[in-house]
Amino acid sequence: VRLVESGGGLVQPGGSLTLSCAASGFTVSTSPVGWARQVPGKGVEWVSGIYGSDSTYYPDSVKGRFTISRDNSKNMVFLQMNSLKPEDTAVYYCATPTSPWFPATGFASWGQGTQVTVSS
Repeated sequence: VRLVESGGGLVQPGGSLTLSCAASGFTVSTSPVGWARQVPGKGVEWVSGIYGSDSTYYPDSVKGRFTISRDNSKNMVFLQMNSLKPEDTAVYYCATPTSPWFPATGFASWGQGTQVTVSS
């Protein structure tokens, strides 16, 4: 399994950013996959997951602002992030879970991460 993220950067509060993840070694259309983030000094948390036909998971902290999607033809996963807040600042990872039961599931594989900084 290989996951390569892109699309991070610096954005002002209230702005938007889209993260992309190119997956190989598995098929995103038939396997659960998600995005997680890590703030320095804190643990890693799932911020989105997609599994089954198109079931999704979001924690309350990002619900209504983040949207996960997948392009099955390109075997890619995306995270659209709107109304970004300074507290969204973190390293974001595309990852595969050990089970589809977000957020309790662990991490089976993950990419190198991409930095998202929300600041004015």
